Parts: sequence; C-alpha cells; structure tokens
Amino acid sequence: MFSKDNLKKIDWILVIIPIVAVIILSAILISCPAESHTFLQNCRNFLTSKLVYYYLIVGILFLLSTLFLGFTKWGKIKLGDKQDRPEYSTLKWGMMIFTSTMSADIIFYSLCEWMMYADEPLVKNSPDSLNLSLTYSLFHWGPIAWSFYIMLAVAFGYMIYVIKNNKQKFSEACRPLFGKLIDGWLGKVIDLVAIFSLIAATATTFSMSMPLLTAAVKAMTGFSNVKILSVGLIILIVTIYLIASIIGMRAVSQLSIIAFSFLGLLLLFILFDSGNANFIIGSSAKAFGNLIVKFIPMAATVENAHFTQNWTVYYWAYWMVWCVATPFFIGSISKGRTIRNVIFGGYFWGLLGTYLSFFILSNFGISRQISGVINAVKLINNGDSYADVIVLLMKTMNHYQVGLIWLILAMIGLYSTVFDSITMVISKYSYRNLALSEEPSRFMRGFWAIVFVLLPLALILTGTTFTNIQSVAIIAAFPTGIVMLLIVISFYILMINSMKTSL
Repeated sequence: MFSKDNLKKIDWILVIIPIVAVIILSAILISCPAESHTFLQNCRNFLTSKLVYYYLIVGILFLLSTLFLGFTKWGKIKLGDKQDRPEYSTLKWGMMIFTSTMSADIIFYSLCEWMMYADEPLVKNSPDSLNLSLTYSLFHWGPIAWSFYIMLAVAFGYMIYVIKNNKQKFSEACRPLFGKLIDGWLGKVIDLVAIFSLIAATATTFSMSMPLLTAAVKAMTGFSNVKILSVGLIILIVTIYLIASIIGMRAVSQLSIIAFSFLGLLLLFILFDSGNANFIIGSSAKAFGNLIVKFIPMAATVENAHFTQNWTVYYWAYWMVWCVATPFFIGSISKGRTIRNVIFGGYFWGLLGTYLSFFILSNFGISRQISGVINAVKLINNGDSYADVIVLLMKTMNHYQVGLIWLILAMIGLYSTVFDSITMVISKYSYRNLALSEEPSRFMRGFWAIVFVLLPLALILTGTTFTNIQSVAIIAAFPTGIVMLLIVISFYILMINSMKTSL
C-alpha cells in the first residue's frame, strides 16, 4: 500500500478524472448503444469531412521533420552525455521498438486489411485490385505512420537525456514553448489529453483484434461462449503484462524477444506451409514497387475523398493516439544513441517487422482468394466477421492447428509487450514529480492495468460496430495531434537555443 509520502507524490487530478470519465463512458456505451453509435458517427463525419487535410498535413510534417533531423548535422547529437553508451544491443533495441509499438493489431490487419479495401471504388476499379489493397496497407503502416513515433521519441529522448528534465509527462515536452504555464492548468489539460488518448488507443486495439484471438482459441478448444472467452483472454493478457511491468525493464526486454520470436515463427510457418512462397515474394515486390511510385500522391493528395476519409484519416488517427506513450518508451530505451541512429534505426526495425507481416500474411490470404480456395471477400459481404473468415483461411493449410497455435501465442505476446510498456509510461504521468531513476509503485501500475481494460470490455460486451471503434480513435486523435505539433515546435526551440549557447 501507499505511505503518506507516496500519496503526496500522486497527481490526483490525473488519476481521478480519467477513471471517473472511463466509468461513465463505459456505462453510457452499455446502456445506450444506439445513441452512442449516432453520436460517435456524427463526430467522425465532421472530423473526416471538414478536417481531412489536418490529419494529412500532420503526417507529412512529421515525416519531413524526421528526414530533416536525420540528414543534417543535428543528427549527430547524442541522447545523453559524451561517455554514454547504448544500454541495449541493436538487435534487442530493435525488437523492443517493434513489440512496444505493434500490438496484436498487426496480425489482425495483416490478415484481413486487404479484404476491407476490396469493395472500395478506388481499389475495386483497379486492374489489379488485390495488389493495390496491399499497396495501401504498406502506405498506411509505412514511413508516415512510423514518423509519428520516431519524431516524438527523439523529442522525449532529448528532453530526458540532454536537457535532463526528469519530469516524465507529456506536458513537459511543451515547456520550452509555454514555460511556467505548464505548471498550471495548461499542463494538466495536456496530460489529460494524453491519458484519454491512450485510453482510446487501448480500447481501439483490444476491440479490433480481440475477436480474432477469441475465434482462434475457440477453434482450438471448442469453447463456444465468445463473451466469456474474450473476458478470460483479456484477464490473462492483463495478468501477463502486469507481472512483467512489476518486475521491471528486464522482464520487458525478455518479453519483447519472446513476442518477436512468436511472430517470426508464425510468419515462417505460413510462408512455407501455405505452399505459396513464390506468389508471396512476387506479389510483395510488386506492391512495394507500387508504393514507391505512388507514395507522394497517396500522402499529399485526396485521390478519392471517400477512401481517404474512411481509411487514411483513420490510420493516421490510430497511430496518433498511441503517440502519448510508445514514443516515450522508445526515447527512454535510446540513451547513448545519436538522433540519426534513433531515426533511421527506428525506421529500419519498425518497417522491417511491419512489412514482413503484411507481405506474408496479406499475400497468404490474397493467394487463397485468387486461386478460388476460399472467397473471403464474398464471405465478408455476406455478413461473416473478419475473425471467422481469417480462421477459415488458416484452416486451408495442411497443418493449420500449428498455425493457430503460433497465431494465439504471437497475439498474446504482442498484446502483453505493448501494454507492458504503456502501463509503465502512463503510471509515471500519475505523479507530480518522478525522477528518471524512479519507477512508479506496483499499486499504480496495477491500477492503470485495470483502467485500460474497462472501455474495451464495454465495447466488446456491447458488440460495438467496426466504425464505432474507428470513430473513438479519430475523435481522440484530434486534440492529440495539436499537442504533438506543439511538442515538435518545443523540440526545435530547444535545439535552436542550444546552438546559440554553443556559439
């Protein structure tokens, strides 16, 4: 339990307001599902139709900012003192970056995102529609998406290890711009935006991909009560990441290696057991080439308003709501590395894991669709869930039981590692002042581990629609994007002031 001294350290506003809001919101979703759907849809329609360029411009600015830092002399700046060396090997650091940012969503979307795009006019009218679907997946999970994490990771790492600001809060990254105002109501508002954004992120992640994990376990065990199974799996995942976060960073790094290994084994199994290795390699090369050719038009123009509003805006929002925690984690494990190393190393490890997942898992499904083994798109149009169709796809392999086992283990591992890292980060937000060498109490980490699952449970138990889940991320990302831009401006103010001081 807490001592009196520990109780004094807690920032109660940042603890009480989020938990009360989450309880109220969960109750509203459960008691008024129809009204909640209407409200979320109206908010989403306004943001995606009126502010589509806001989301696109934020994405372009972050990508350009990382490239500017990576290729200029500022890239040589070390996150730490001159004598500092990286705390983790390059391989372990890369695994931690990927697994702390990529939840089990990466598996879910890799297996079914191509189906989601199949009936979009922009894709459907293309001569090679399924490969274009994969190209858009690579775009939505590509450099712009990773630039959000990487740019903020550099800003947080610079704040912690160069400026030596040990206050580990989202608002502290804005101090160069706002000064002492951060100590007042403005800082509280920024940190509340961060906490609510992260709650929305966890709700989106759990609600989108948990049905796949549930369907896979159901297929292996025959247990038919989906809601009980979903709740049980969420409790299992919370238990794993809570234990790891309590043990500390050593457990976090080990869990990252385990999760990365499970994902690697899943990819290798499907690549070779599916019997479509040649198709997967050829289709992947074609989609990657298309991405290079089409990248600028995709990023800078609204080629098709309906598609951009439905998908690109959603994905940029999806990544933005995660930016309040995962970049802080990446920055904290990057001590002793240069800004250039963090930027290009982050892109390399992030895109390597992400693209391998989409190359293999998406093309596995596409190959089955083209060959006529299973018409996944028709099943979706007839009302089947993405999770059930994915399980049917897995069952087309000779040794599908093995594939389902690797899928289950990989999803549990990725869920555990990403929530392990964000529980550690968000717990630090709950203190008025917590030095970098200090860790939040076990009680505080346990508290946030429970809070994180309340909203996802409400969404899952009420059978919330796919568009509702997307809407939660899009709405939360709007204020988060503003704060992200303020952090980047603050970072450049720090850099410019440091240059003036050194002259």
